[in-house]
Amino acid sequence: MKIEQTLTWWGRFVDHDVTYSFLRSPVTVAASIVTILMIVAAFGAPVLTSYTPFVPGSLNLLDAFMPPAWEPGGVSAHFLGTDGQGRDILAAIMYGTQVSLTVGLLSVLLSVAIGIPLGIIAGYSGGWIDTAIMRIADIQLTIPPILIALMIDGVTRTSLSSEVHELVAIPVLIVSIGLASWPQYARITRSGAMVERRKDYIAAAQLIQTPNALILLRHIFPNVIGPTLIVATIGVAVAIIIEATLSFLGVGIPPTTPSLGTLIRIGNNFLFSGEWWITLFPALILVVLVLSVNLIGDWLRDTFNPKLR
Repeated sequence: MKIEQTLTWWGRFVDHDVTYSFLRSPVTVAASIVTILMIVAAFGAPVLTSYTPFVPGSLNLLDAFMPPAWEPGGVSAHFLGTDGQGRDILAAIMYGTQVSLTVGLLSVLLSVAIGIPLGIIAGYSGGWIDTAIMRIADIQLTIPPILIALMIDGVTRTSLSSEVHELVAIPVLIVSIGLASWPQYARITRSGAMVERRKDYIAAAQLIQTPNALILLRHIFPNVIGPTLIVATIGVAVAIIIEATLSFLGVGIPPTTPSLGTLIRIGNNFLFSGEWWITLFPALILVVLVLSVNLIGDWLRDTFNPKLR
């Protein structure tokens, strides 16, 4: 019986419109495979590699500036070469991708957690509540997210000691990016809530005196969450870019912690001295990761938007 139920479920999954659309898009399939491989490599780094590139005691300065394995002087043990401190570039990229993905995902979750409730409340309530929330969002949208993150980081640097700031650098960066990006999710959910509140089932719920909190949670929220999550997929790529930019400028992830932006900044110091691999490979991984996530987000938008079918 369980086997028949499994086969039935699998048949429905294969015949579903979303599955059909996904399999008909080779670019999306390739982007999904690349993204999954990067996630597995990043979060499986402690198992997949024996190197711990950002633990000082594990470094060997005699291995510094080794080129990739296919270059003269390269060794297979360091397939993508090493940097100026003898860190294995491949292992550093794996750990760095883990940090970048963590910052991107958690910052988007924070943005969604702030933006969705505020957007639903604004769209459903209307009046001065809607005006107040949306004017705050409009004001924040005039300020680039990077500047907001720089401001928050600057405040924490001046108010905390360097040791404490280094310990809380990643949470501060997540909060900075999350607080800078919530208005776009609030605007999307507000539009959906304004449409839903005019429908008959909402009027029926109000007629039987259903509390507004239950109307928002049971009726409005499930009908506006879809488009927001699709935008959030693309928002992960944007958050990764912001993190990499801040880390490249030296105000994001501290140098003692790996991230793709940190690795690119470190390698940039050796770009014109012949050690091109130190910055090239992290930069390529960043480009491929962001591009893959963006392609998946574009496919989700096109698939779940009836106007684009």
